[in-house]
Amino acid sequence: MLELVSKLPQNENDLLSFSLDELARLGAKKILIKALSLEVEQYINKSKDLMDDQGKRLVVRNGKAKERKVTVGSGTIKVKAPRVNDRREGEKFSSKILPPYLRKSPNIESILPILYLKGLSGNAFVDGLKELLGDDVGGLSSSSISTLKRSWEKELKTWNQRDILEEFIYLWCDGVHVPVRLGDNKKASLLVVVGVNRKGEKKLLSVVGGYRESTLSWKEIFLSLIKRGLKPPLMIIGDGGLGLWSAIREIEKFREVKEQRCWVHKIANVLDKLPKKLQAQAKKVLHEIMRAPDRTEAGIQLKLFKDLFSDKYVSAYNCLEKDWKELTAFYDFPAKHWTSIRTSNPIESTFATVKLRTKSMRGAGSVNAAEAMAFKLLKEAEKKWRQIRGWQEIENLLRGDIYIDGKLVQSSSTNQEVVA
Repeated sequence: MLELVSKLPQNENDLLSFSLDELARLGAKKILIKALSLEVEQYINKSKDLMDDQGKRLVVRNGKAKERKVTVGSGTIKVKAPRVNDRREGEKFSSKILPPYLRKSPNIESILPILYLKGLSGNAFVDGLKELLGDDVGGLSSSSISTLKRSWEKELKTWNQRDILEEFIYLWCDGVHVPVRLGDNKKASLLVVVGVNRKGEKKLLSVVGGYRESTLSWKEIFLSLIKRGLKPPLMIIGDGGLGLWSAIREIEKFREVKEQRCWVHKIANVLDKLPKKLQAQAKKVLHEIMRAPDRTEAGIQLKLFKDLFSDKYVSAYNCLEKDWKELTAFYDFPAKHWTSIRTSNPIESTFATVKLRTKSMRGAGSVNAAEAMAFKLLKEAEKKWRQIRGWQEIENLLRGDIYIDGKLVQSSSTNQEVVA
């Protein structure tokens, strides 16, 4: 790796001899030095009029600190940070840009967990980091992962005890199975809850290892969320797992919450009861049902499915018809929300990364490790989750406005019928 000297090249000919990465490191060093100098200058100027009994300024520059290496996005650079002599009682200068003992930027600190969570094996860390940052990687190594995983488990424990201060209108709930290498139970059921707040933002609410998505496991999760401040949502979206819905019905505060079955899971279950040669045709009809503009049209498409398949494959039709009320609950909510609330896809799609990680390492080491890993991946994904479409209509729902087939038909604020 390039060893940076204290003086930068003085002319363009010197610069032309450097590679792109070397130029980036030189530029990073130059900007950092300038920023540190400005920071010190501003700090001193705020107190330039303060003097001691001898008329000497109380806050002045005091040379430079010992040279240290700092790893940033462009590599590792050597810096001598300016020092300040502050003789005021109880005052001491500390750089916000380059705090004492800092050796790696926060973004560099995040490289290891991201590489690990995205599927890179521990043995590949050092070589990969050298390619990114040069030979001197500032102490980053694969051995750091053990410490990181322990810290993630502590972070998750604290996070699962935090207060719930926001109001959530929708909850997606799903259980995802991941392999576990250690212990008698070789599969962990990770029970996940994601909510939509008043601003239409998707927020991760809970990640807990459960016992086969049982009623007791789900009930414990919901009671914990309620104890920490969660108010009953208007609707919960999930697959057909009996444990989830049994738990909801046993909780008094959730008795009025509407249930929406996930169409993706339901379609997969129905198709599984049909021969492969008919699945493409059936899938097309099922999608027409799911995307019907109103309950009436959905009912027409359901009858078509019955006419086509129920004579020979009654189990496929029964699988669809038995949850019809719960499959069509979304019609009582704004049409712009339908794409988001017909399925539990926000959880399913995010867990593709969890499955990639567990596949690359042949399973998580333990249930606790699986929980922590899923938590970190979901929190990383949360940063990219978008507001649901039509989130502005959430306030209508919270006011008690009534929607039929996705259209506002009665506003509680005016108590008058609105022409759809």
